[in-house]
Amino acid sequence: MRFVTFVAKNLMRRPGRTSLTVLGISLAVAAAVSLIGVSEGFERSYFELYTGYGVDLVVQRSGRSQQIASGLNEDLGDRMRRLPGVKQVIGGLVDIVSFEEADLFVVLVNGWTRDCPTIQRYKMISGRRFVGSDQEAVLLGKTLASNLGKHVGDDLDLYGRKFEVIGVYQSRNVYENSFVLMPIDVLQKLTDRPGQVTGFTIEADPRATPEQIDEIKRRIEALEPRLAVLPTAEFVGSIAHIRAAQAMAWLTSTVAMILGGIGVLNTMIMSVSERTRELGVLRAIGWPRRRVVRMILSESVFIALAGAAVGTAGGLLLPEILGRIRITAGFISGHVAPGIILEGVALALAMGLIGAAYPAYYGAGLHPVDALRHK
Repeated sequence: MRFVTFVAKNLMRRPGRTSLTVLGISLAVAAAVSLIGVSEGFERSYFELYTGYGVDLVVQRSGRSQQIASGLNEDLGDRMRRLPGVKQVIGGLVDIVSFEEADLFVVLVNGWTRDCPTIQRYKMISGRRFVGSDQEAVLLGKTLASNLGKHVGDDLDLYGRKFEVIGVYQSRNVYENSFVLMPIDVLQKLTDRPGQVTGFTIEADPRATPEQIDEIKRRIEALEPRLAVLPTAEFVGSIAHIRAAQAMAWLTSTVAMILGGIGVLNTMIMSVSERTRELGVLRAIGWPRRRVVRMILSESVFIALAGAAVGTAGGLLLPEILGRIRITAGFISGHVAPGIILEGVALALAMGLIGAAYPAYYGAGLHPVDALRHK
């Protein structure tokens, strides 16, 4: 009988126990793949949100953990535009609203100038972009418009006033498809922040070297005290809710992995205990200790791989489902990076090997005579 066949038969002796252990590992892997995948997707989508538009630097008020709490004078943008090497400066104001009737509680409102280049890059699905005379007008991302059931020409209640939906746009970025856009001067009045912006994005000359971008950064920092001027990657990595999401994902996944490892340990200990006499026979007919160790570890690895396969499928399916649910569609892209899948498989194998380490050591250490006397 081949070694692999022998290992498989051992696992099938107790199909219920084996299945429950596979289920425990699969739940742990699914938690890791889905939660870590979603949190990594947050960071990746935010990074693409800025790099997709050629943003090199983000300027905010220093000492603010939340972007929305930042406040800068709008005229700072004019001074930055005059700096050598700066191609484009875009200032924007951000606020958060909720639409409780649609179960949407965190919706971003972005205020930009009517001719903002970012708006010009969006694909208009219906309606039109802003023109100079627009006041009581908004644009909706396609996901938000769908969730609210709004179309061009409908009214939208915001800040106790009615705004006309003049256009529905589509962006390549999942987050932008859930924004409300309005002219910045209108949003400044509604939020009582005249002449204020949340921050600026800076696009350097395409030919600028990293050293020249660093020089632009230093020049901007010299314009005013308490300015935080961050490269795009560093800015995205500093966003508080992304860091919190990643920490919670890893914490939850770690707890699930520990429980899965305990399940493997319990299963393998019971398996070795029930097969003490069998292990004694194998040792008596000439099996070396390392072969006994390999057999027990192989059984555990088979269980871990089965759990990894089932768990990975579940971990990939969950973000897809969440990406289609109205309340989460604007925050979850549904895509899990291949690297996260590999991490989930590696964690499953680690659970299998660690959980079987002691049972393998114990089983290999059994003396044939003592094992054969076991009842």
